[in-house]
Amino acid sequence: MNSSRIYKPREDSTLLENHVRQHAKGKVLDVGTGSGIQAKAAAGSKNTSSVLAVDVQKGVINYCKKCIKNRKIKFMQSDLFSKVRGKFDTIIFNPPYLPEDIRVRDITIEGGKKGYELLERFLNDASRFLDSDGAIIILFSSLTKKEKVEEFIRNNLFDFQELEKMHIFFEDLHVYRIIKSEILKALEKNGVKSLKYFAKGHRGIIYKGIYKGKSVIIKCKNPRSMAENRIQNEAEWLKILNKHGIGPKFLFSGKGYLAYEFVDGIFIADCLKKSNKRQIIKILKNIFSQMLILDKLKADKAEMHHPYKHIIVKNRKAVLIDFERMRIAENPKNVTQFCQFLMNSAVSGILAEKSIKISKSKLIELAKAYKNSKTTSNYKRIVSAL
Repeated sequence: MNSSRIYKPREDSTLLENHVRQHAKGKVLDVGTGSGIQAKAAAGSKNTSSVLAVDVQKGVINYCKKCIKNRKIKFMQSDLFSKVRGKFDTIIFNPPYLPEDIRVRDITIEGGKKGYELLERFLNDASRFLDSDGAIIILFSSLTKKEKVEEFIRNNLFDFQELEKMHIFFEDLHVYRIIKSEILKALEKNGVKSLKYFAKGHRGIIYKGIYKGKSVIIKCKNPRSMAENRIQNEAEWLKILNKHGIGPKFLFSGKGYLAYEFVDGIFIADCLKKSNKRQIIKILKNIFSQMLILDKLKADKAEMHHPYKHIIVKNRKAVLIDFERMRIAENPKNVTQFCQFLMNSAVSGILAEKSIKISKSKLIELAKAYKNSKTTSNYKRIVSAL
C-alpha cells in the first residue's frame, strides 16, 4: 500500500500524542493506528505493559509492521473492535471526523455522512473492551459537533472530562478522557453484559443487555430530566405489581437504575393492526383485567388514555411497562382512561376495520357509571361492550 493512504501526523496527532504519553497505562489498545504515532507514544511510557494497534486497512498494518520495531507493540487488522479480544486499561482513538465528501472519498479523514458516525460506533462498543478502572482517550473536532459526541458518551453510561482544547485554523480540537460511570461499573459487577443504548424517554434512558443468559432492560435517569426519584419509584412499584402478574419481571435495582426482563413484543397500536377480531378482543380484555387490578390497588398509572408506548403485546398477552409516574390515588382512573383510549378516533378506526364496533356514547355512559361506583358489575358491563 502506498504510504500516502496513511493518515500522516498533523496538529491533532501531536496534541493527542502529548496526552497519551501522560495518561496511557497498563494494556493499551490503539484503534485506527494510522501512522502508529499513538502506539509508539504509549509504548514509550514506563506505565504501559503492552500495546495492541489496530486499523481497518491492511496496507496500514503492513506499513507499520515494516517501519515500527518495538517489542511492546503488536499490529493487527481490525475494523474498530471486530477482531479485538480481551479488556484494556487504556484505549486510544483519534477518529476520522470530517463529514463525507462525495467528490473525494478518504476514509482516513471522513467519519461518516455527518462526521461523527464512526465515533458513535466506537463508543457503542467500547465498554466491553475497557477495564473497570480503565480510561479512553479520544480526540475530536468541533466539526464533529461536540454536543453529539457528549450525547454518545452519556448514552453509553460513561463519564468524561476535557483534558485540552486547541484552536487551529477553522476548528477547535478537543481531547477527552472517558471512564465508566459508577452505574456502569455496578451493572457489570452484577453480571450484566453486552450493555447497549436502546431508547430514550423524557425521564429515563433505556439500555439493553444480557443477564444470566437472558435479555434485560436497564433503565437509568435521563440527566436532562428534572423529575426526582422516578427510577426508584418504578422499582418499588414493579416489586408490588409483579405479585399481581403485572409488568415485566423485576430483577434488581441500585442508585439511579433498575433492571427488568426484556419483553420481546410489539406496541399496542401495531398489535391491533396486525391481529384479527378474536385476538384483539382477547388482548383488550386482558388489558382491562390489569386496569381493574390497578384500580383495586388504588395505583394510578396516569398514562392509560395514551398508552401507545406503555403496552407491549407478547404472545397475545399485554405487558404494561413504564411505571415512573405511578402513584397512590384515592380515585384511580386506569379503567376509565383505557376507555378513553378505545374512543380515540385513530384507535376506533383500527377496531372498525376489524369489525369491532364500540358505541362511543355507550362506552362513555358505562365509564361514567364505573367512575361513580367501581363495582365488579359496572366493570363487567364495560368489558361486555367490546
